[in-house]
Parts: sequence; C-alpha cells; structure tokens
Amino acid sequence: MTGRSIRRVVIVGGGTAGWMTAAALARLVKTPDVSIQLIESAEIGTVGVGESTLPHIRAFNERLGIDEAAFMKATRATFKLGIQFEDWGRIGDRYIHPFGDYGMPGGDAPFHHYWLKASAEADVGPIDDYSLPVVAAREGRFAPPSDNARSLMSTYGYAYQLDASLYARFLRTLSEAEGVERLEGRIVGTGQDGDSGLITGVEMESGSIVEGDLFIDCSGFRGLLIEQVLNAGFRDWSHWLPCDRAVAMPCATDQATVPYTRARALEAGWQFRIPLQHRVGNGYVYCSAFLSPDAATERLTGLLEGAPLNTPNHLRFTAGQRRRTWVGNCVAIGLSGGFIEPLESTSIYLIQQGITQLIALWPDRDFAPRAIDEYNRWMDLEFERIRDFIILHYCATERDDSELWNHVRTMTLPDSLSAKLELWREGGVVQEYRDGLFLHPSWVAVYLGQRVRPARWHPLADRRETAQLIPALARLRQTVASAAGHLPTQDAYIAGYCDWRTQEAS
Repeated sequence: MTGRSIRRVVIVGGGTAGWMTAAALARLVKTPDVSIQLIESAEIGTVGVGESTLPHIRAFNERLGIDEAAFMKATRATFKLGIQFEDWGRIGDRYIHPFGDYGMPGGDAPFHHYWLKASAEADVGPIDDYSLPVVAAREGRFAPPSDNARSLMSTYGYAYQLDASLYARFLRTLSEAEGVERLEGRIVGTGQDGDSGLITGVEMESGSIVEGDLFIDCSGFRGLLIEQVLNAGFRDWSHWLPCDRAVAMPCATDQATVPYTRARALEAGWQFRIPLQHRVGNGYVYCSAFLSPDAATERLTGLLEGAPLNTPNHLRFTAGQRRRTWVGNCVAIGLSGGFIEPLESTSIYLIQQGITQLIALWPDRDFAPRAIDEYNRWMDLEFERIRDFIILHYCATERDDSELWNHVRTMTLPDSLSAKLELWREGGVVQEYRDGLFLHPSWVAVYLGQRVRPARWHPLADRRETAQLIPALARLRQTVASAAGHLPTQDAYIAGYCDWRTQEAS
C-alpha cells in the first residue's frame, strides 16, 4: 500500500446497494489499513421492491464465499429460470424469456433459423418447446444445471427470487463481521476541497463529521452526493420508457411456487408477480399520464391471489441514467446511478456491475481521470444496452387498446435499437457484442415471443433438408419435454435444500 492509497471508504445509504457494496469491499478490498463505514438512517426507508434477479448474482455471491443454501434460507428465496411475459405482443400471447438457450449445442446456424425454416412448412410448435428452462419453468420444476457441456442439462442457468430487505440484512451481518462500521443518522451537509472539488466529509445531524477518501453514493433516487452535491446530470429516457410509478403489495398464497417471475401487460403498464417461499410479491408498474395512483392500487388489489400482507407501497421514478456515475472521489451505485425500470430484473445486476468495475479500477487518492472515464464508459454501455432491450418489449407490440400502447407502438426509437431491429427483420441476425447484458437467446426470446419475425432464415439452415429437419425437431421437442418431466418440482427441491422454515426452527 502506497502513501496515496485509499484508506477511508464511506458508503452513503444502506439497502441492497449499500450492503452489497459493503460486503464486496469488505471481502475483496479491505485490509487492516482500510476502514469502511456505511451511513444509513432508520428514518429513511429503502425501496425494497426489487425481489427478482438475474443469473449473474450467483457469481457475485460465490466470489464473496456465500453458501447458496444459507443465503436462500435467509432471504426466503426461490429459484428462477426466466420471466414469463403475458399480453405483450397481443392480448392472449404468452412466452418465457429463459435463462438458457434454445435447442442443443452445435449446428451450422443458430437454432432459431432451423426452427424458422421448419415452421414455414409444418406445425413444429412454439420455439419455447425447445428450451429446457422454459418447459421446466412452465411445469414448476427445477434442478441445478449439469457441468457436462454435451448434456441438455447444461443449456441453462438460474437466478433467484428473494426478499430484498432480507438480502440486505444478510449482507449487513456478513459486512459487520468483516469489520464494516455502520453509522446511524441523517446527513445534513457535505464538505468539499476548495481546489479539487473532491468530497472531504459529510456532516451528520448530530454535528459530527465523517471524513473519507472515497465516497460511494447508495442514497437511492435522491443522489445525495452524485447529483445534489456534484451535479452529475441525468439522461432522461422517459420518452421511450414512460412508466414512472409503481404500487407494490405482497400477498399470501397457497399455490405451488413456480421458478419464474411473471410480467403481465395491463392497460397503463404491467403487473409483476414474484413467488417467494413465504409470500408473493406483486406490483403494478404504470405511467402516471394514463393512470392515477388510486386507480392503480384498485387494479392491483383486484389481481391479488390472496390476502394482502401489507399496505400499498407507492414509488415514483424517472427512467434514465446519470451522465456520469463516477465524479471525482464519488461513485454512484444503485438507484443513485440510474434506473431503467424493473421489467427484466436488472437493478441488482447494475449494482453488481458497478461494484465489480469499481474494484477492477480501484483508485488511489489521485483519482486518475482515465480510470474514471473507463468506469463511466463501461456503465454507459451497460445502461444503454439494457435500455434498448427493455424498450423492445414495449415497441414490439401490436396492441392498440389504450393510450400507453399506442404511444410506445408508434414512438421514435433510439438509433441503436433501430439498427438491431433492422438487422433482425432482414435476416434473423441478433446483433452481437462481447460485453454487456442480454445476449443472443434473450433477444430471440422477445423478438419471436412478440411476433417480430425475420424475412428469411440464414442460408446455412438450408443445408438441412426440411424432410429431415421436421422429424429431428420432433425428437428434440420430446427429449426436452422428457428431461423437464424428470426434474423434481421446485417446492420439493427447496424442501430438501433451502427451506427457510428449517432455519427458523434451528
């Protein structure tokens, strides 16, 4: 450690973002010479709605040495193989965006080209039938994937559906055991160096000053440091993503848990359903230009499958991203850095990526501009690629039954998304990129699930005669169905692996 090394890290805000950051830095960065303090106030609530994750969280937890079963018990989590979308293309449509591929590895062209070729000549069923995670999810079944790359059981991954407040509590326990100091209280002021503009400390309501070298803003939508002090700026994406409100309400259920999150398109937005071990998370994400909070609450309440377990929680947000997520000696992680919307469960992923890139570019107290620029470039790529993928769900619709759907169906798109759509429509090609979220199968799922069919399939698919291809697909379809049918139900797997009630009893 040099004389200019970071010695004092101050995290402003708790919740999922704050405690994920604290846990990661405590396990991966902290030394005896480095102190990590986290400031939060019990008087300031956290959003606490995001309960659905992406498979990348498994790598994050594993890197921190977290035992999966213990984590799932503590957060009352279930497994997640994908997201089911209902009524997005047309009312009555249904498809699952899987955490896995279609078909089996191999072939001259991607699997969907063979499916397109065969379906032009015969009824070969929906492409969903050729994805093991989709079929397993539909039947409520789960088992971990295989390490054998030649096995059908290796063609998928999984994530978790969890209680975000319990995840924060779990990570707080881990962090404090590693030496992170939690400070209770409200921040009322900020000190800055007159020459460099770097933040020198924050003033607490009690009058004490908490000094630091590196400040991580996890204060949520307020952006207490990154925006209110450093004026990072904000890219407003509400023209493309007009949903700006949500009402959330958990409920009881007696239904079997399913390994997928449900997203059902409604008149002014969409409803989410997230099954946990002990309850179901529900919400209506909507556009306030077309629906009032009272009407949204009434609509959601009417859709609940069981008794409400809490009063409605109303949230406001604007889809967009800070123009700079790292300014000087302050890095914004979580909602303070930006928010797209919860449709594809990307919030915790973006927290994870922010932490990962910060550690990769860990600064000293000189705060080299090149490293800061690289961090901002990386996060811009992540946000913009996720933005385009979320917009696709809205614009790829044939619905004309309400003002919201008429707006998103006819709106001008970002050039980056227009290029992706044109490439797909011309020849069924998914624009490839090395880094970033939502790769080939994800785009295929939404394109085909929402009736965006290409004009042709790839010529390489013509190397298989249709007369041979159709029975081969029938065999594959049966193989997938059989493999899924032999998996245990999710409830049975959880009972033997991570039932939260066994923790309560012990």
